Amino acid sequence: MKRETVIVLDFGGQYNQLIARRVRECNVYCEVHPYNLSLEKIRAMNPKGIIFTGGPNSVYGKDAVLCGKEIFDLGIPILGICYGAQAMAHLLGGRVTTAPVSEYGKTEVEVDRSAAIFAGVSEKTICWMSHTDYIESAPEDFRVTAHTPVCPVAAMECPERGLYAVQFHPEVMHTVEGMTMLRSFVLNICGCKGDWKMDSFVETTIQAVRDKVGNGKVLCALSGGVDSSVAAVLLAKAVGKQLTCVFVDHGLLRKNEGDEVEAVFGPAGPYDLNFIRVNAQERFYQKLAGITEPEQKRKLIGEEFIRVFEEEAKKIGAVDFLVQGTIYPDVIESGLEKSAVIKSHHNVGGLPDCVDFKEIIEPLRMLFKDEVRKAGRELGIPEHLVSRQPFPGPGLGVRIIGEVTAEKVRIVQDADYIYREELAKAGIDKELGQYFAALTNMRSVGVMGDERTYDYAVALRAVSTSDFMTAEAAQLPWEVLEIVTNRIVNEVKGVNRVLYDCTGKPPATIEFE
Repeated sequence: MKRETVIVLDFGGQYNQLIARRVRECNVYCEVHPYNLSLEKIRAMNPKGIIFTGGPNSVYGKDAVLCGKEIFDLGIPILGICYGAQAMAHLLGGRVTTAPVSEYGKTEVEVDRSAAIFAGVSEKTICWMSHTDYIESAPEDFRVTAHTPVCPVAAMECPERGLYAVQFHPEVMHTVEGMTMLRSFVLNICGCKGDWKMDSFVETTIQAVRDKVGNGKVLCALSGGVDSSVAAVLLAKAVGKQLTCVFVDHGLLRKNEGDEVEAVFGPAGPYDLNFIRVNAQERFYQKLAGITEPEQKRKLIGEEFIRVFEEEAKKIGAVDFLVQGTIYPDVIESGLEKSAVIKSHHNVGGLPDCVDFKEIIEPLRMLFKDEVRKAGRELGIPEHLVSRQPFPGPGLGVRIIGEVTAEKVRIVQDADYIYREELAKAGIDKELGQYFAALTNMRSVGVMGDERTYDYAVALRAVSTSDFMTAEAAQLPWEVLEIVTNRIVNEVKGVNRVLYDCTGKPPATIEFE
């Protein structure tokens, strides 16, 4: 199906996926590619626009990552953001140098409202800055369209060549009118119609899966979470009984979750699926014994998942394809060319080098979380499944700081169950993007029943977010936190202290590890 596309060229920025997500909010399809994508491939994609991301390097340094100047002659509108703005200036003859005063955080920017990208934007607007270099002077033929007291070129444009640049990050929620700016670029400057819809994705993906699989057998990694559930139902609609869903209970699920997953997808559930449950709790605990480093835990869990699937595939016989519920944030956070690896996801960066399947199918690979939910609704999956709390593939393994043991799993399961139960009772669970309890590696002195205790501290996490790329710590009512705290320290053996995480994303991630 022919569709309008905007491409994001990644110079190593951590907001690359968020830029793509914001473009999709304009109902325009968007993909992220490495900064050095060839001109031939760009022409073949026929994008309506190109966006350069931020990045950690200096454009004049020895580690600079730069594209060729020829890209500016393609006749395609380009928007440079932060490092991308500096790269544009540097390549076209402007001057980029170390800023006398670095800017970080919410900054008032004065803009020229006659500039195309600032149509409808306030003359003074709050934007998110994050830079130590700055554009000291714009290239010839560019005009400066925004500034701050310490940043002379906060934005610039050369409309004749379709080139635009901003020093700040319009994609993050902290830039108050950022979406207005991005819409102006995507819809007005690039001329996109904004007609990309989720129903077309479901229809074309089902057909593409049928074409790929043919008469082959498919094994689906089913965790019971939103992503794998949508992937399973999508594959079931595409290939029917050629699909077998394998649910691995690795002992790192939320309390009672293994039985809940089986109730939905097993023989008594509403879906006509070949379903196999593998109880592998002790196997995973043994693998994780003594392991404390987060990346190592993730990769060990990911590899063990694959090994279990391989074993089940051999029992089924001649399985050709493995299906996973990988989504776009997983792909990008696990490292895209020059992007820094934030964390490896068990179904992307955690894959072993050798996997005993003909091919891995990831039908949701290019979707963000809210888009996965839309696809689930389009597939007719019940709302209570589609709107479930996100849960990481490595499960509680990344919500337990330090070594994972059966006892620690029991503690965090019980604490998390109480937390979720009380938020539901208070009627605020639906207002939150994600919430859970995690077990810290900290033990502290307490007093219970007039006796000294030396037990663990549980950390509670709750965030408000629309896309899971950025998030704010939720301001939960104190009386609710008080009830949760009292219940946890009284009902969960091994805990004598409860903390609340007030950190947003960035600088933190939503999960602890």
